[in-house]
Amino acid sequence: MLRAHTSDHADVVIIGAGIAGLSAAHQLIGAGVDVSVLEAAPQVGGRMATHDMDGFRLDHLSPLLSSAYPELSTAPGLEGLVLRDFAPGVLVHSGGRQYRAGDVRSARGALRAARSRSSAPRAPLGGAIEQARLGAWLARLAATPESRLLTRPDRAAREALSARGLSPRVVGGFLRPLLSALLGDPGLTTSSRMADLTLREYARGRLCVPSGGSATLPELLAAALPPGTVRTGVHVTAADITAVRTKDHGELSCRSLLLATGAGAAAELLPGLRMPLFHPVTVLHHTAPEAPSTGAGLLLDADRSGPVAHTAVMSEVDPSRAPDGRALITSTVLGPPPPDLDRSVRAHLATLYGVPTDGWELLASRHDPEAVPAMPPPHDPLRPVRVLAGLYVCGDHRDTSTVQGALRSGVRAASAILADLGVDKRPAGGTGLPAAA
Repeated sequence: MLRAHTSDHADVVIIGAGIAGLSAAHQLIGAGVDVSVLEAAPQVGGRMATHDMDGFRLDHLSPLLSSAYPELSTAPGLEGLVLRDFAPGVLVHSGGRQYRAGDVRSARGALRAARSRSSAPRAPLGGAIEQARLGAWLARLAATPESRLLTRPDRAAREALSARGLSPRVVGGFLRPLLSALLGDPGLTTSSRMADLTLREYARGRLCVPSGGSATLPELLAAALPPGTVRTGVHVTAADITAVRTKDHGELSCRSLLLATGAGAAAELLPGLRMPLFHPVTVLHHTAPEAPSTGAGLLLDADRSGPVAHTAVMSEVDPSRAPDGRALITSTVLGPPPPDLDRSVRAHLATLYGVPTDGWELLASRHDPEAVPAMPPPHDPLRPVRVLAGLYVCGDHRDTSTVQGALRSGVRAASAILADLGVDKRPAGGTGLPAAA
């Protein structure tokens, strides 16, 4: 806990112990800078929180990750992160049937898969030729450098998809529901550049979640910091470049301040900071005595026949999230939730999984109106993190609205702070931080 007097000091105070702030803390401490991370909640993680309930591990938002995110393998502290894949990848529900779509990320794989089930109905991925074209397009996208994608004309993703040379059936039956799930954007108003980057990561890796729940990722980041760096339960009431005032723990002086909260909280502490629009998300967790027969795939609704955008039997994806003998089904509703949420969701899940859901028990539901910062065109994925010398902002609202974007924005903010402090790298034998004038 903070001592209740004004002599407390840190070179850099970071407000917010989400993954952006924790990522920045690692970079700064690695350069020899003294850091204090203040978090109002009783635990780290921000929106990547997981609730323990009777042996279940229930994510608040349950974000989808790609194993191709470079930050997951390079961020300090994440060496022990275990990722659980959705297998057999993506499943698409259309016209009362389920279709595997996890093997279309290359032209050869798509053509082989299409031939192996040539007698099956073609919806929603079409026939062998359509699937081969989709696989070839995704393979080309996977090989395209990020810098090149960022030079493409920027418009709404829903408009750009129709100009990709793919059939309307493939776009509407697969790419649209997939992108909606990955972006949290049912209307696909997102920048087409950001949509291409998202599909690029999908094509380069595997869809996955952290073992043990989303909170595992920030918990690993926090545990790898020096003891005492992160202080939870500290409510900041006011802040500037030289001092942070708290509700119950006095004042902490500093030389630089980094706001690593969500966009709304950052704007409250820093009036005038531009607030993005948001995509609301509702996550529901149900338990059933028996798991539906979809395995560990991510099930998308191509027909938009109900409120659920995507769902998965999370106890099959990650057995550590449910007690033995119980199935955990996690479902995501994009946009405003329906009035009779549980009833309408369970009715939709009965259609998607093809099993009765009357006996399923709702464990928890969570609605977040500011779950995903919107990225309408033109979107700059490298929004400035330096407000002025000594004052910085990071988070997914400064980069891309993904876990990767949050981690990357923290690195960018730390680099800006180090540059302003005159610190490049941690020298052998001690800190390189110049003395205060």
